[in-house]
Amino acid sequence: METRDLIFIEHFCTNHEIEFSFIDSLQAFGLIEVIIHENNKYLHQEQLKDVEKMMRMHYELDINMEGIDVISHLLKRINSLQKELIETQNKLRLYEH
Repeated sequence: METRDLIFIEHFCTNHEIEFSFIDSLQAFGLIEVIIHENNKYLHQEQLKDVEKMMRMHYELDINMEGIDVISHLLKRINSLQKELIETQNKLRLYEH
């Protein structure tokens, strides 16, 4: 497995000054996927934006893991509905013209 698109969790936590247990909690709630390669834990770089959002929710807004889980699922649902609305609007425009 190539690790160029992966972020070593130990470095991530050190650089962001967060506990390793925070990442473990996100994984336990199914909010992120941790990749294990050669006994090291990694995050895929595509998850960084979401992990940083969840860090801000937890550390700056003092939201617990259950709250982060709910917010994360609601945000995903909103994004899905927005995409569906755009697709529907595009189809409607085709029929209007």
